[in-house]
Amino acid sequence: MKMSKNTQLYVLTGFLGSGKTTVLLKMLQNLTGKKIGVIQNEFGKLSIDGTILRNDDLQMVEINRGSIFCSCLKLNFVQALAEMAEQDFDYLFVESSGWGDPSNVRELLDAAKVASGKEYDFKGVICFVDTVNFLEQVKDEETAYRQLKHCNLAVLTKIDVADAKQIEQVKEKVREINPVCEILESALGDMDYDFMKKDLLIYQWAESEETTNSVDTKPKSIFLEYEGEVGKKELGDFLKEIAKDVYRVKGFCKLKDTGWNQVDVVGSIIDYKEAETFEKSQLVFISKIGPMIIKKIMENWQKYVGTEMKLKN
Repeated sequence: MKMSKNTQLYVLTGFLGSGKTTVLLKMLQNLTGKKIGVIQNEFGKLSIDGTILRNDDLQMVEINRGSIFCSCLKLNFVQALAEMAEQDFDYLFVESSGWGDPSNVRELLDAAKVASGKEYDFKGVICFVDTVNFLEQVKDEETAYRQLKHCNLAVLTKIDVADAKQIEQVKEKVREINPVCEILESALGDMDYDFMKKDLLIYQWAESEETTNSVDTKPKSIFLEYEGEVGKKELGDFLKEIAKDVYRVKGFCKLKDTGWNQVDVVGSIIDYKEAETFEKSQLVFISKIGPMIIKKIMENWQKYVGTEMKLKN
């Protein structure tokens, strides 16, 4: 049984900090007038990306605290797909966690079809590849490898801050892992959207397999809260010290002089953008070193910032 509007479904993957939310925002702006749904999967407890995406014209379901492809959350994901199928969207975008391994996405779509009795027009998996950091990420992280292996389209992001040699090396690595997927480039979230007119499913390289996401492989995430304001330099020094021990830091902070900012840390790059007002400042940390990150955060916050703050799981 086909859905009355034949909802087109795209699954967006990409390692932590690859720019999925930035590009999705631009994609949504190019689909004005369409009825759109988003299933937004955040690894941490706080929904940072969901806050960025949320608007009155968008219907969104948020699934947090893990990967939608993991046994710990896949039933929630299947249920969300089944419920969203009733809405007759023109488009449904699934933005998975940066830690999400989509190797089993077909299995989950089949389960949603059984649960709802309706079928999506599945358009493919788009993997966002951080041109600046990918070559280091894929050396150590199987998730980054799996995301690319199981995609139909690879989008090289941040080409505006990468040099020509980096871009060429990343393209070569993409082709080594996935010889058939389409490859596009994106700068500042902009890209060519003609792919939405194509059948991306013809660019299928890998067969479905069991995901590597599990409770045992799930990295530690923790979030920090503070009230009042802190200096941008002091916060920056703190984040530089923490950056080597985390996959990602993101959140919203109130800074002296500049007010509320969206803060994003990937590798050695710390990015600040003007943001709306929040009740309190909050940062999410996804740890490379497990629970030891708690001690690192506490010691370095005291060293560089010095104001009162709280840590929560």
